[in-house]
Amino acid sequence: MDNSCSLRKLRGCSFIFLSALVVVLFPGVVVGGGNFNNDVEITWGDGRAKVAESGDQLTLSLDQGSGSGFQSKETYMFGKIAMQMKLVPGNSAGTATTFYLQSEGPEWDEIDFEFLGNVTGQPYLVHTNVYTQGQGSREQQFRLWFDPTADFHNYSVLWNPHTIIFYVENTPIREFPNLEARGVQFPKDKPMRVHSTIFNADDWATRGGLVKTDWSQAPFVASYRNFEANACVWSGGTSTSTPCGSDSEGWFTARMEPEGLQKMGEFQRQFMTYNYCNDHNRFAGGFPPECSVQ
Repeated sequence: MDNSCSLRKLRGCSFIFLSALVVVLFPGVVVGGGNFNNDVEITWGDGRAKVAESGDQLTLSLDQGSGSGFQSKETYMFGKIAMQMKLVPGNSAGTATTFYLQSEGPEWDEIDFEFLGNVTGQPYLVHTNVYTQGQGSREQQFRLWFDPTADFHNYSVLWNPHTIIFYVENTPIREFPNLEARGVQFPKDKPMRVHSTIFNADDWATRGGLVKTDWSQAPFVASYRNFEANACVWSGGTSTSTPCGSDSEGWFTARMEPEGLQKMGEFQRQFMTYNYCNDHNRFAGGFPPECSVQ
């Protein structure tokens, strides 16, 4: 599933090529206190994305005419990014709801949550991926141990120079460590915005595209609250020698501890439904080098 320039994620796809990246990283800034009026901007959807007057909740909707999306006003260079989401209830087959970080440019980096809808009563699939220099193909998919449509649940990403960790309700479900020493590219040079979209993906999302979107169920609505980015905020300027300054909460230097690895392993054994590192047909010539440690 490639990240082509389409309504799948970013409308318009007006990329800026960052040929000479020079950054200022402001230390330990917590961005986002749950007020979407201050923290995000609607990027597309012709009114289908709505922020509550109080700013404490946001909804994205999809109908046969269009989906919708938003992005963070700030751009980040490393951070712990979290969002509470309540996914589309009922028959959501064919829909995809995303929450991801992405840089700009033709060779973008990306850290990707996608939630793939299903027919009523069937579990959502949580699809994750990591792109570097515009190259992905690192998909892992999971089921969840709860109904993500019944209430809000917390989804977060830790991204620092050492590792990327995906969390669901503070449970680590996937790690993509920095293995540049083994020749594996790692996203650490391009600042990213937070994005979220809902769109029609019935050509691939549900059972590989076999189940199509039932438009009689539209509009399909996903809800958001409590966006928080404990992150290095990026802006043009001169670089700092110590990104983020003091690391009072420890996320900038965090690595997966043995307890976290055990918890992640238990989750994956029970809930993983696809791992590119086990797909012998796809990688008949040999698995990517990171698979030897994942």
